[in-house]
Amino acid sequence: MTNQGGMTATQGKGLLEALYGGSLTLLTDLYQLTMAQGYWKAGLDRHEAVFHHYFRRNPFDGGYALACGLGLAAEFVERFRFSPDDLDYLAGLPGQEGGHLFESSFLGHLEDMRLSLDVDAVPEGTVVFAPEPLVRVRGPLLQCQLLETALLNIVNFQTLIATKASRVALAAGGAPVLEFGLRRAQGMDGGVSASRAAYVGGCAATSNVLAGKLFGIPVRGTHAHSWVMAFADEAEAFEAWSGASTAECVLLVDTYDTLEGVAKAIKTGLKLKAQGRRLAGIRLDSGDLVGLSKAARRMLDEAGLMDCVITASSDLDESAIAGLREQGAPIAVWGVGTRLVTGHDQPALGGVYKLSCLAGPSGEWKDKVKTADDGAKASYPGILQVRRSVENGRPCRDVIYDVRRPLPAGAGAKDLLVPVFRGGMRVSPEESLAKIRERGLSQVKSLAEGVRRFVKPESYPVELEAGLERRRNELIARR
Repeated sequence: MTNQGGMTATQGKGLLEALYGGSLTLLTDLYQLTMAQGYWKAGLDRHEAVFHHYFRRNPFDGGYALACGLGLAAEFVERFRFSPDDLDYLAGLPGQEGGHLFESSFLGHLEDMRLSLDVDAVPEGTVVFAPEPLVRVRGPLLQCQLLETALLNIVNFQTLIATKASRVALAAGGAPVLEFGLRRAQGMDGGVSASRAAYVGGCAATSNVLAGKLFGIPVRGTHAHSWVMAFADEAEAFEAWSGASTAECVLLVDTYDTLEGVAKAIKTGLKLKAQGRRLAGIRLDSGDLVGLSKAARRMLDEAGLMDCVITASSDLDESAIAGLREQGAPIAVWGVGTRLVTGHDQPALGGVYKLSCLAGPSGEWKDKVKTADDGAKASYPGILQVRRSVENGRPCRDVIYDVRRPLPAGAGAKDLLVPVFRGGMRVSPEESLAKIRERGLSQVKSLAEGVRRFVKPESYPVELEAGLERRRNELIARR
């Protein structure tokens, strides 16, 4: 999607270049690099491996997640190079007994390295479920290992926020949701990434102007309490705003007494109406949103301002919005900030990246499983794919299987992981944010139809193919 000028700020270059400029290859945990050197010294670095990124539980105690972040992750893979500055920094890290942490010949290997990986992933905006893989990475063990931290950082966060936004949008029942979270986001990147993910999840606009520039997301906003407080009284502030604002006129009415603020907003609205203009809305940001919105709606209608809508904010999330709607609050637009962009009730997705298959010197695959005492954390062996069955236009069943034991083709079924990179070269075109968003809205709507409220679609079935389940159990039992 483009902005009003017809282009996004990232057209012709990627977001990482537009926002950060330099190399981000060291966006990783130190142990990824020390393990990489260890693989190289042990002669394992070129052994072919397969890793999968998945999450163990659906976020927010809900029934689904909305995949997001692949676009940025793919750009990270495309740009993956160790710059001279990166290598100089690594060369200076101290090791034991006054030595260096990294050998110069290993750093030379990193300098010459170009990724030759195959990457398959679920397209952004796809509804997914635990424990389905979102990303599959196949190639030299050392290269696969070096991508772990960045892929988890990018895809975990954006999937979490897109899912939260989707739940909020479902709770709003089709009314516009505006993302107002920048000031409470976890840092600048958290704010930008959250705005992108929230738009994918169903928010109609953002207050984040940089996200609007970078992604072409519509930007919206009203005014702050400080505007009202800067004038002698509320009426003067409203009059000044109606004359100064070139956008739709929306007045924040709760700086002092809310219903008195509504009454003063109505006076401004009637003056605008006499001039052939309109008061587009009022915003409530505190107090009893049910009682205040009902009273405000009556006052506006009695004054003949039926087309003036009520926007509400104030620490909202899907549960609060659903509760307000159930109580009949006549709110037409929802402003959601802190609890959306921080994933308030679950601040991390908990996605993991696990080795599932490793080829020996002869090229023969050996399945790998992490077991641990906690059976819930046991990983999945093989080279995995997800087959989704659809009936009457709605997803009805997913099966995780090993591509070495393919499932029979079936009508109305498709595999979710699609090629993104082959041999280190990107093979899938970049998708517009508008297309990604539309996919997400369509899939969530299809999933949610017939489901009571929005919180948890009824136990969507995700199964392990019988042979894969047996193989997993065998490997766990051997440990």
